[in-house]
Amino acid sequence: MALTIILVMLVLLLLGYPMIVPMLVATFVGFFVYFPMLKSDIIVQQMISGISPVALITVPMFILAADIVTRGHTANRLLDLAMTFFGHIKGGLAVTTAVACTLFGAISGSTQATVVAIGGPIRPRMLQAGYDDRFTTALIINASDIAFLIPPSIGMIVFGIVGKVSIGELFLAGIGPGLLILVLFSIYSVWYAWRNNIPLAPRIGWADRLRASRKASLALMFPVLIIGGLYAGYFSPTEVAAIAVLYAFILEVCIYRAVKLKDIPRIAYSTGLITGIVFVLVGTGAAFSWIISFAQLPQQLIASIGLADAGPYTILFVISLSFFVGCMFVDPIVVTLILTPIFMPLVNAAGIDPVLVGTLVTLQMAIGSCTPPFGCDIFTACAIFRKPYLEVIAGTPPFIIILLLAATLLVLVPDIALLLPRLAFH
Repeated sequence: MALTIILVMLVLLLLGYPMIVPMLVATFVGFFVYFPMLKSDIIVQQMISGISPVALITVPMFILAADIVTRGHTANRLLDLAMTFFGHIKGGLAVTTAVACTLFGAISGSTQATVVAIGGPIRPRMLQAGYDDRFTTALIINASDIAFLIPPSIGMIVFGIVGKVSIGELFLAGIGPGLLILVLFSIYSVWYAWRNNIPLAPRIGWADRLRASRKASLALMFPVLIIGGLYAGYFSPTEVAAIAVLYAFILEVCIYRAVKLKDIPRIAYSTGLITGIVFVLVGTGAAFSWIISFAQLPQQLIASIGLADAGPYTILFVISLSFFVGCMFVDPIVVTLILTPIFMPLVNAAGIDPVLVGTLVTLQMAIGSCTPPFGCDIFTACAIFRKPYLEVIAGTPPFIIILLLAATLLVLVPDIALLLPRLAFH
């Protein structure tokens, strides 16, 4: 059965169908061929139950908040703030880019929105300062992927629902790895600037820093509300999402006045389209997961590759490799929907902290978003910067190596991810 389902999916993918079609067809093939005695409405029931969890309400709200701030002034204010503090050091403009992407990721939770909002204004500055175009584009793409880890993270929401893991703990667990990647990218950026003799930018005085801090102070309240509210236990993830939308509306419509009221219906329409795609994928993934679980495919696959008695490090390595390879070719959310039900029984049986696994999986989703051949951020950069595919990916290898190093450190030192959740929830 496993071979049949995999072959069906591969054939349909190679024929060019969108991912939802191979998943649905493979689900129906598995159902009607191997379980003809069951009622067909079970598939519909599983799809509906897949989009029933209350936590999924956070998805459209975080997407809406991201859409609002992407069209406003928040990104430029965060970029100016980072520039005043880091722009004068060697490689300061590159470090500024990484910091701004991290800050904006803590607001939007979207890698593609971060590429657009931060990459658009910062790329011309970096090119003018003497940075190579390949390095600049690769830095923007990869630094934007920190948004996958810094809460709010749609990837973590999907994993938490499929893997039955606390989304609040996952949100806090992503902060440590996200900051680790920021530090590693900053170190590489400084080294790159020294090696290529990038000139220093003028030092910014404290008066200008304070002015930029005041201008960005309201934007910085986003991560304070999200992370602080969760950490203090004041809000659930669903409540945090609602507050994020309200705050984004107040900030961009009422205070900055960068977004007009007449723009809100168009923004909401865009949010609805993206949410519809996500929910259809989640519902289809739930039906697919039920089929493979009912057929005990996870147990069969795990036994066939000899993981039943494997140690924690081996299991984490196999999970990382599987998600890394999968996300190179398929949308990260789809990979999560397919692979999570396969590995979670093994994770639970081995006594591995599922929060650590969720953070590691989300990191692999981030890496997949910027890794050839089909990383979604690569195609976003091609469209935004009007650059051909091969030029966009030319500078990515060093950053991918750094991200894989971060994944290795996360496996070897789990407290990078688990320290904050333990302090907050235990």
